[in-house]
Amino acid sequence: MPDRIEIRMATAADAAALRAIYAPYVRRTAITFEYALPTEQEFAGRIQNTLARYPYLVALREGAPLGYAYAGRFNGRQAYDWAVETSIYLAPEARGKGLGRALYAALEEILLAQRVLNCNACIATCQGEDRHLPVGSVPFHQRMGYHLVGRFAKCGYKFGTWYDMIWMEKHLAAHPALPQRFIPLEEMEAQWRGYRRIIDLGRE
Repeated sequence: MPDRIEIRMATAADAAALRAIYAPYVRRTAITFEYALPTEQEFAGRIQNTLARYPYLVALREGAPLGYAYAGRFNGRQAYDWAVETSIYLAPEARGKGLGRALYAALEEILLAQRVLNCNACIATCQGEDRHLPVGSVPFHQRMGYHLVGRFAKCGYKFGTWYDMIWMEKHLAAHPALPQRFIPLEEMEAQWRGYRRIIDLGRE
């Protein structure tokens, strides 16, 4: 039976629920290099700050958030306007069911409308097995069309371990000689600022 999921633009009111999804990543994994879980107020501020320029999406089943994905600046200088860094976090029970793919597809749909060309993902990795670092992120991004473009050795330290950081990249469209201006989300039409889709995961 198809799993009906709503994907919509997040708001500051989602902060508590999304913070709860993020908490295990901070406390138990090296997927994020944050040591301390941000407060609910800080998390709400992050959502609001992101939405001024980029999409911040939440996926829900019957109103309960299961995961979220968003884009952020790749670099603050203007020449990087057509490149973003992408991030995604799922609740444990939502993994391996196609939700991540659906969230990233929705994110890419909006980014293309904003005229973004490059999506970049920054992913922690290490040599061998590590109980704080699940291996799913790299193959997930590979399935989404990302490929490895760079590696920084032992640049992050957490749980008594040095971790490498790799960059994976996906081009959403061809790079024209003269690109059109990037459009911040707050300048987009209402259909994008209020993005909402209902999908059936069993049919994706």
